[in-house]
Amino acid sequence: MKPYILIVLLLAGFAPARCQLPGDHISQILKEAVNSKRSKSIIVGIIDSAGRRIYSEGVLSDRNPAKPDANTLYEIGSITKVFTSLILADMSLEGKLSLEDPISKWLPPSVKVPVRNGTEITLLNLSVHTATFPRFPFNTDPKNIDDPYADYNINRLYEYLAAYRADIDFGTRWRYSNTAYGLLGHLLTRAAGEKNYEQLVIDHICNPLKMGSTVISLTPALLKNTAIGHSEWGQPVGFLNLASLDGAGAFRSNVNDLLTFAAANLGWIATDLYPAMKLTHQSQIKKEAGGIDYATMGWTLWQNGGRNIVFKDGGTPGYRTFIGIDKVKKFAVVVLSNSNNGVTDIGTHIIDPGSKINTYQYPWALLDTLRQTLKRQGINETISRYRQLKANSSAHLLLNENQLNNLGIELRRSKKTAAALKIFELNAAEYPNSVVVYESLAETYKINGNRQKAIINFEKARQLDPDNPHWNYVLSRLTR
Repeated sequence: MKPYILIVLLLAGFAPARCQLPGDHISQILKEAVNSKRSKSIIVGIIDSAGRRIYSEGVLSDRNPAKPDANTLYEIGSITKVFTSLILADMSLEGKLSLEDPISKWLPPSVKVPVRNGTEITLLNLSVHTATFPRFPFNTDPKNIDDPYADYNINRLYEYLAAYRADIDFGTRWRYSNTAYGLLGHLLTRAAGEKNYEQLVIDHICNPLKMGSTVISLTPALLKNTAIGHSEWGQPVGFLNLASLDGAGAFRSNVNDLLTFAAANLGWIATDLYPAMKLTHQSQIKKEAGGIDYATMGWTLWQNGGRNIVFKDGGTPGYRTFIGIDKVKKFAVVVLSNSNNGVTDIGTHIIDPGSKINTYQYPWALLDTLRQTLKRQGINETISRYRQLKANSSAHLLLNENQLNNLGIELRRSKKTAAALKIFELNAAEYPNSVVVYESLAETYKINGNRQKAIINFEKARQLDPDNPHWNYVLSRLTR
């Protein structure tokens, strides 16, 4: 990186337009998101010719009723990918590597890599999701099923590369992949000679742009103003740990830092990163046949009716996020929420009012009812209550396997394994054609030390989902 150049909010003689959506309308959107239980807290930041404006609603957690502010940290999930690709673009412009470098160039010689029709995956393939990798690697067997990638070390990633067989040619089709970005972050760290991926991003992006609250590792000071993540149904969840897959989505940040990053992408901050930022905005491949969205290096590009918008959303088990930049009307929007319910529709509506917001209706009334019964009367009465509610077919209760499955997960996390197994067994009887019920049963029996029943239920999952190599992997480890 070259030395940091002085930050300026607006370049001389440059007059960008303002965000068109009125502030009171944005505030109402956020109130509805909290009142409908879509979000525990939600905060929106906008930067345009008027400067920065912040809108927020909700609480950091039930135990901390403080309202989020522009310095409150959230997990930003896949927005991290934009950082990863920006470093790739910058290093390519500086001649430190080439976008067309095969991945083997930046791996130890002993690592076997996929080859198809004599061609190897390139760094650009990883960046634009054309490496053919699936969303996540199949070779996971975590010590803690509730933190499934915390122990996914680099040797496991190398093992995955050696075993992977592509089903289509590299570079020919878009397929979203956290696996690809985890690998890309690792390769860039090696190419740059950094000690880890977090330090790579801090040195190349955060320090030059003065984004001091954009980190993976939370200091005690940052933790004090971090919004606690929540599941779709409002229960607190732990932080995400991605280990060797950090480049896919491990960073935390706040509205102030992300607005600074957006301003740099708009050219309002003088930085040597700007040419690389422009490179990451360039269209690379259409995401879906018949669609209007294109993949760039890290972003999604939307061009329609004279608009030129790049955006990226992110999600982790406890957070959802969005950043969008209108390069024609010259403003940017950041949306951060500490619940695992999507906010992309809110972000796209603010940046383009013609885009509709999805009506959110809380679907977890049955789960809530069962949880209250469990608390007051125990597991057997909870099962009886479920059967009663199902027989009555209450219109306000959504009946599906996820209601029972999530209750079982809560019990398992609370170390109430016997009760969790009763719920999972009930769920399997109710929904015998659902993969998720057998996966939960198998994982819980494995935790409980019942290898035979774990194998039986993983086998059932494999029968229902035979193309998923994960079942073969965990079964091979259980039967060896």
